[in-house]
Amino acid sequence: MAEKPLVNHQAQPIVDVHFVLLDDSLILDWAGPAEALCFANRCLQARGLPPAFALHFAGPQAQTRSSVGAVITGLEPLSDFSDAERPQWIVLVGQPGDQIELESEPARAMLHWLRGLRLAEGRIELMCICAGAVIAAHAGLLAHHKATTHHHHLDELRQAAPDCEVLANRVFVLDAPVFSSAGVTTGIDLTLHRIAAHLGPTLAAEVAQTMVVALRRGPQDPELSPFLNHRNHLHPVVHRVQDAVSQAPQEDWSVPRMAECGHTSPRHLGRLFEEHAGVSPLVYLQQIRLAVAQAALRSGRNVTQAAEIAGFSSDAQLRRAWHRHGHEGAPAQATGRDRPH
Repeated sequence: MAEKPLVNHQAQPIVDVHFVLLDDSLILDWAGPAEALCFANRCLQARGLPPAFALHFAGPQAQTRSSVGAVITGLEPLSDFSDAERPQWIVLVGQPGDQIELESEPARAMLHWLRGLRLAEGRIELMCICAGAVIAAHAGLLAHHKATTHHHHLDELRQAAPDCEVLANRVFVLDAPVFSSAGVTTGIDLTLHRIAAHLGPTLAAEVAQTMVVALRRGPQDPELSPFLNHRNHLHPVVHRVQDAVSQAPQEDWSVPRMAECGHTSPRHLGRLFEEHAGVSPLVYLQQIRLAVAQAALRSGRNVTQAAEIAGFSSDAQLRRAWHRHGHEGAPAQATGRDRPH
């Protein structure tokens, strides 16, 4: 089965992503997210689609020394984005040590520049990786926002931003236009989430598979989307079938048809799913359809419309799957019209 293009991607503008670097910036804080964005562009290119992200590396100096001693040259100057036509993501990263030192002339120049930013959802957004949140706090960008940082810097963050709601024990925290992650590698988790929000969960799962990264969230965040769940494996056949099902859940799927998509037999596909995804092909299909139905209900569709959009044969089949998978109440109670305002 031919893979379908990402919906509406070509109508979206490219996002300019600016990694802002000081001396001793933790290289994994920015290299991991940067690679995830590059992988996303490569996945799009493989589909015949244009890139979604343009990466920039900027700083108060044209050259900087990374945390591991490698020297990064050719950094772009800190720019004014007030007239930018494309969305801008500003990425701040941490430094080694128990406290973030911002007394140097380059650090003061960067803080001055940050204080001039006018953050706005969908226009100029801030991503804080690890102790990058402390830098943002000193620039006054976290006031009246929720944020997290590395556990060693939580108290420092609270002191630097008393008006910020600092959340501990989180992989990442979303409070648009501010997004923050806890530690060095959690910047990749946050970036995968942002890729999923911008390009869809299927492509984010493909990036995670390519990077051999487990998709995860903090213990107090919502559970993983079913589109990302059961994807922490490396088997190409199972991923191929999961991609096809998640991109077109409303189609008339059966185990034989899924097996044909995976170029294997129905019995072997069942074994592969149980071994690598931890569920059967049909259970996976139902979980995807339920996620689509829930999204349709939350957007205000009625149960009949949601069932049709998700690929259920009837309202009754949706209701049976709803209860079989442990959802509380009835589908009608999940409609956007029924939710309190």
